[in-house]
Formats: sequence, C-alpha cells, structure tokens
Amino acid sequence: MTPVPLLAYRLMTRALEPLAPRLLDARAAKGKEDPARVDERMGFTGIERPQGDLVWLHGVSVGETLSLLPLVERFVRTRPDLTVLVTSGTVTSAKILADRLPKGVIHQYAPVDGPGVVARFLDHWRPGLAIFVESELWPNMLLEAHQRGVKLALVSARVTEKTVDGWARFPASARAVTGAFDLVLPQDQLSAQRLESLGARIDGLVNLKLAGEPLPHDTAAFSRLSAAIGDRPVVVAASTHEGEEIAIVRALDKLADRACLILLPRHPERGPHIATALQREGVVFAMRSRGETIRRDTDVYLADTLNEMGLFLRLADVVVMGGSFAPALGLPTVGGHNPLEPARLGRPTVTGPDASNWATVTSALAEAGGLILVQAPWDLPEAVAPLLADPATAKAMGERARRAAAEAGGGLDRLWNWLSPLTPQKRPRR
Repeated sequence: MTPVPLLAYRLMTRALEPLAPRLLDARAAKGKEDPARVDERMGFTGIERPQGDLVWLHGVSVGETLSLLPLVERFVRTRPDLTVLVTSGTVTSAKILADRLPKGVIHQYAPVDGPGVVARFLDHWRPGLAIFVESELWPNMLLEAHQRGVKLALVSARVTEKTVDGWARFPASARAVTGAFDLVLPQDQLSAQRLESLGARIDGLVNLKLAGEPLPHDTAAFSRLSAAIGDRPVVVAASTHEGEEIAIVRALDKLADRACLILLPRHPERGPHIATALQREGVVFAMRSRGETIRRDTDVYLADTLNEMGLFLRLADVVVMGGSFAPALGLPTVGGHNPLEPARLGRPTVTGPDASNWATVTSALAEAGGLILVQAPWDLPEAVAPLLADPATAKAMGERARRAAAEAGGGLDRLWNWLSPLTPQKRPRR
C-alpha cells in the first residue's frame, strides 16, 4: 500500500500541474529554461521514438551529466542495438551535451515530477532501464516507472545530510521510493550509510566522476592559442568561483612577468563581472567571449566560454583548481572540483583546502605526488613558481597524477557488470 505522504504528494503535484507551464515560461524569460524546448519539461517532444529497446540516463546539471558520458559512450559502443536517451535539467548542461553526446544519442530536458507529465513521458519513451546519477529521487517518476516494470538504477549516488533529514520525517515513504530501485550504488561510504538509513539496499560503491577519458579539445583553437602565448609559461585557474579570481590574480602577480594566467570561471556567464573586477585591478586582460586575442602584454586571459576545459587544461604548465579557496576568503564553501580532469592530461595541479566533494581522490593524488595542497591563494606562489622554473619536475609530477587518475578510474567496468543484468537483452535477428 502506498504511504499516505506519497499519496498526498501525488495529489498535490497533480493539482499544481496546470500551473507548471506558466512557471516554466517565467523561468524561460529569466534564461533558466530553453524557450524553444520548454514543452519537453511537460513531457511533450517533437522527436519520434526509434523502434526497439531504449535505455534512459539522467543527470541534473553539468557535473552529473558529464559524469554520465563514459557510460553513454559504453552503451553506444557495446550495445548499438539500443537507443540511448539522456535527460538533464539545465540549459547549460543541454548546451554542453549538444557538443559532447555521441551521434545518435537523444537529449531531452527532464520532465517535471507531475503524475500526468510523468505518464506522458513514459508513454512516449518506454525505457527498459532508467539510470539516475547522484541524488535524483522523484517520487512520481520512480514509482510510476517501477509500476510499469522499468528497471531502475541509482548510481554514483551522493546524498546530503539535509536530504536524509527531509526524508526521515516520512520513513515509510523513503523506504517506498528507495525500494523502487533495482540497483543502488553510492559513490562513497557516507552516502551508502545515509541511503541505508532511508531504507535502500546497497549493492556496492561506484563514483562515475572518477571514470572517463581526457577531456576533448579543438586542435585548431589549441594551435592558435599556443602560438599567441609563445614561450610564456601558463597557469590555468580552473572552475573558479566568486571571490577567487581576483585573489588568485593578486597572488600570482608575484610570479615572473612573463607568466600568462588563464581564468576559467565555473560559470562563464560571470565573465562581465570578472572583467569589471580585473579592470579595477589595472590588469591587462583579454576576454575570449569577445573574440579578443592574447598579446605579449596580456597578463590574464579570461576564458568565459562553455565546454572548453579540455582546451585550456592542455595549454597549462600548472593548474590551480578553483572552488577550493572559500575558507581562506571567508566565503561559502563549494567543496572543490574534479582534480582528475587535469590529472588525466598529466598536468601538475595545486588546490586549496576545501576539497570536501573530492576528498578521497584529492588525497590519492596528493599521496601519489601529483597534486599540491595549499591553505590560501596567497600561498600559491611558493607552490607554482618552482614548477614553472623546473619543467622537468612539473612533467614528472604530471605523470604521477596521470598514473593515479588511471588507477582511480576503474569503476566504469564494475558499473557495467552491475548494469548488464538490468539492461534489455539483445533480440535475435529475424
């Protein structure tokens, strides 16, 4: 029997469904939804479903959907008989996936969790297997899909204490929702304990963000930028957040004048704001979104564009990971960003003290000698300067990082083995 809170949630969301289009249009007016595709959020689509079996993979935003790419590519390569559908919830993730998804893979915006919308989405796509990454627990979608016989997997799951506290008020509902999954694979032991407290059966651990190949890049753009930079050493500050850019600029101003600093903000739409701050600092900079080029007197190159991380990491002699300096700057914590991205490219990396989202892999890279931890932006010169002065040392450090990243990335094979029994089997040819 369905617990009363879930019945109440279903009735409430059904009552609110007529208001959803108006709310989505308002979000579209603010740039938070794609006006041309906003109907997809209501379960409508202009794409015909291909014949045969279909596997559906979902991630909320950029980080989650990018972590799915190695698995998507494995499905495309190993099971070409299947149609692969990928859904995400943000405009930015959709733009990135448009460039990164393999040919033939379908992308749709994720439907809102209303009963009618969910039914429309499932009626059209009829997935045989649905894979949710990280922390997506949609009661209507999960319970309806389970009732229809869709195999459900929650993989690379990361559950916060706040999520646990919310569900803990409705233990029977939590058990019903988590019990709908046929496979539950948290990304770490803490998330496993939290999911178990909600009633989930844990089948193992896997972290998709540890899997994957080196990020792709545009070779022509690399050649142009490399020629513009010339023989100057390059420091790339990757995935920076509010407050970090200027702190890093000020700290690295103590380096040799010849060094070129590339700022790669986590949210490129902040580019104009960062540019204003750089102007106040009197920094000579060029802005990629404006098509400006690097000159000999350019101190900072502001790479405020989407989906070019692989390009700029390849240009780096040293990488500084953003999202990691909030404690020293008195800002809200971010938890750091994926240090495996530069490590897979053999780039020596420096990070700040806030790497809580990547604690295990950060420790592994540091222990392997492929990553240096500093406490604050103003400590960067003593870590970065020796690496720029001694390319052989920097290269050796990068190679240690590359080997450690390769060792960390074995989870995809384990995940594939776990998913195989749930995946629609190949149909015999007629």
